[in-house]
Amino acid sequence: MSKADAKSGKRARKKLSYERRKGLYGYGFIALWLIGTIIFFLIPLVKSFWYSLNDVTIGDGEMITKWAGLSNYDYVLTVDENYADYLKSTLLETLWKTPLILIFSLFIAVILNQKFKGRTVARAIFFLPVIIATGPVYKIINGDMGTTGNTGAGQFSTMFSTDLVGELMQFLGIYGLSDNMSTLIETVADNIFGIVWSAGIQILLFLAALQNIPPSAKEAAQMEGATAWEYFWKITFPYVSPFILANLIFTVIDSFTSPTNLVMTRILKMKEGWFFGYASAMAWIYFGIVLVAIGIITAIVNKFIYYEVD
Repeated sequence: MSKADAKSGKRARKKLSYERRKGLYGYGFIALWLIGTIIFFLIPLVKSFWYSLNDVTIGDGEMITKWAGLSNYDYVLTVDENYADYLKSTLLETLWKTPLILIFSLFIAVILNQKFKGRTVARAIFFLPVIIATGPVYKIINGDMGTTGNTGAGQFSTMFSTDLVGELMQFLGIYGLSDNMSTLIETVADNIFGIVWSAGIQILLFLAALQNIPPSAKEAAQMEGATAWEYFWKITFPYVSPFILANLIFTVIDSFTSPTNLVMTRILKMKEGWFFGYASAMAWIYFGIVLVAIGIITAIVNKFIYYEVD
């Protein structure tokens, strides 16, 4: 073997070694995520499904499981007097709240994308709930301070009162609306804070989409004499439409998994009462319904999404 061949073989081995090191670096970066996924997600997921098929009792400091088949599911669907009603209420709440969150977040994102003084502060304010969105903080600001151990809930502040709209309608003497319309208006108005509180991530995603609109598109629209309304529907909306689907799925999942909704409250209450079999069955039924809802929503909305084709 000549010296040139020996040197080329040595370089090949070094190159292979370098490529292998890069691969190991990649595995090292995802190692913590992979370990966390297995320990904190996959193993509890399998255990939860196993508990849903068993009669779980606590004895001698350990969980004792006895095979029960689908009896837990049958109990949840046919015997439990609250689960079905809670599930219906949660689905209806998600149905009317999700479009409002999307519309509000897109509206705010369009405003925050403009150039004005204090824009950075305004963006931080709307994203602040994502940082401090803890259960106790939300309950305190939303007026539900009884569960936080604060006996002075009534003296906190009236700015977050949840019945201001109803009181205002009575003060103005608005009684001509139907009961359903009045209830709808009051429900939406009373949940304004919750809608704003839940729109932080959606605003951020819409803002990222708006910033990806090329300046040439706006310049061309201005040269053609397009109005702001036409620019929104012809330029802005097509560019942000893929993010509408992403935000829609995120909002639905966020609403379904919120610990404040009735179904999650029921599941957590059953778990705290050591009824792990029933709680797991409730969770898996809920999980299946969420997957079906997301699949249906994705199939429907995806037909109206504009995708840019190169």
